[in-house]
Amino acid sequence: MTKVKYPQKRNYRQRAHSNPLSDHSFDYPVSPDVMDWTKLYPRFKPENEVKFCDIGCGYGGLLVTLSPMFPETYMVGFEIRVKVSDYVNDRFLALRQDNEVYHNAGVIRTNAMKYLPNFFRKGQLEKMFILYPDPHFKKCKHKWRIVSEGLLAEYAYVLKVGGLVYTVSDVKEVHDWMVEHFTNFPLFERYDPPAEDKAAQVLIGSTEEGKKVLRNKGQSWTAIFKRIEDPYLVNCAGT
Repeated sequence: MTKVKYPQKRNYRQRAHSNPLSDHSFDYPVSPDVMDWTKLYPRFKPENEVKFCDIGCGYGGLLVTLSPMFPETYMVGFEIRVKVSDYVNDRFLALRQDNEVYHNAGVIRTNAMKYLPNFFRKGQLEKMFILYPDPHFKKCKHKWRIVSEGLLAEYAYVLKVGGLVYTVSDVKEVHDWMVEHFTNFPLFERYDPPAEDKAAQVLIGSTEEGKKVLRNKGQSWTAIFKRIEDPYLVNCAGT
């Protein structure tokens, strides 16, 4: 049997941060109805839907962990950096040759701050992950952060009611920023997951960034939020 050759990170090095507001060149569907997921998943059928999305998936560690845990669930990582997304794609191609799993996970190079609704219908997603996002420390760059009031409206749009957003940061100020924005947004509430929530159990140790924090004996802060019914619609229905 021919030994599968896995990609090496050293061949895909790129800057740690990218300006999400720059005019990058991306291919994206004009609407979710014309998105061809079969190019990403070899076993994808018309009745299937992508249900998990890892925003800023980095080198794909979370997806590699979740894929065999949820073998019937299609999941995608969004990554803005060219070489990093190439690495994740090559990683899954190699894993699929070496295993009977990982056919349900893939990566797309895109900008989640601009094109999320182009890929997903309203209420399509069950889980979203925002793990160790770029902190963008300078105040003038806070507009680059992946959590903002405007973006939360898009997250609420693509998440089904009851869907979950998992967040982790090793920067306390960024964690507090995400908690504040999600808590103040009317379509999300803080959520304490049950012990059987498998995804919540692997948030820190599965990503490359999380492993680095653990190696350095650093600290990570986790917060999970649930998509809730629009309070305005609930109140109108009750009158």
